[in-house]
Amino acid sequence: MIRNLARCAKDVDGAKISVLLRASAVESTEPGKQRDIAEIRDLGIEIVVGDLVKSSIDELAIEFARYDTVIGCAGYAAGINTPMKIARAALQARIPRYFPWQFGVDFDVIGRGSPQDIFDAQLDVRELLRSQNQTEWVVISTGMFMSYLFEPEFGVVDLQNDAVHALGSLHTAVTLTTPDDIGVLTAAVVFAQPRIRNEIVFLAGDTVTYGEVADKLQAVLGRPFSRSAWTEQYLLDELARDPQNMMRKYRAAFAQGRGVAWDKSGTFNQRHAIAVTDVSSWIRANLALGRRQ
Repeated sequence: MIRNLARCAKDVDGAKISVLLRASAVESTEPGKQRDIAEIRDLGIEIVVGDLVKSSIDELAIEFARYDTVIGCAGYAAGINTPMKIARAALQARIPRYFPWQFGVDFDVIGRGSPQDIFDAQLDVRELLRSQNQTEWVVISTGMFMSYLFEPEFGVVDLQNDAVHALGSLHTAVTLTTPDDIGVLTAAVVFAQPRIRNEIVFLAGDTVTYGEVADKLQAVLGRPFSRSAWTEQYLLDELARDPQNMMRKYRAAFAQGRGVAWDKSGTFNQRHAIAVTDVSSWIRANLALGRRQ
């Protein structure tokens, strides 16, 4: 996200990018974090020290008021209440435009009361933003992060046993986009002319059924994959046995098949002919190493 915003900002007179980081990240002696901080500075980006979790809404609003656009990139790790806290600070600051952390599924279509309670919190943010007209907002819907589908802990793709466990059914579809593509496309949306405002923008690296995921794994890796389905009821029962398990919440929500997939035609990247990574390309780049993972 930062790299692509900085790249696009170079072509816009007066555009400057800042990033809010915790002091612990800026001062870290861990080599990886030091490399990140050095790259951010090399990109000409101002580092602002702050803490979205510890700071009050008033404190965040004072900081946000310095900017024309604020983009939320904290993710869910900051806590279920943080997206609303940041949104309230953005509105209190009366900033011209706000991109909330909604880089995921179509919460409106999913509706309230889904197995993943975080989704209800995201709907609360949407209702707040829609209830006012002083700050423009843009929501970017990306589907699932593509790499997440292949996480061993998620359980859908089992590379050790050459198996795909479909969420819901083998015909249930899911939209997937890589974080790299989300960064490229978000920057394009931020600087798009005419200006995008008060709109949900849909992206898609690929939209596939779980059966098609198995087909693509077989085709690229050159070995057969078994297929089975974890039905919605099975996953809801699993969640009931461990109701705070975040992974089980996600599995059950995606198994319902609502608001988690959309056609690539009509997406921002398709309409603007911006190349993105599809599932076969991701498998080829990350899994096709000539050996089992």
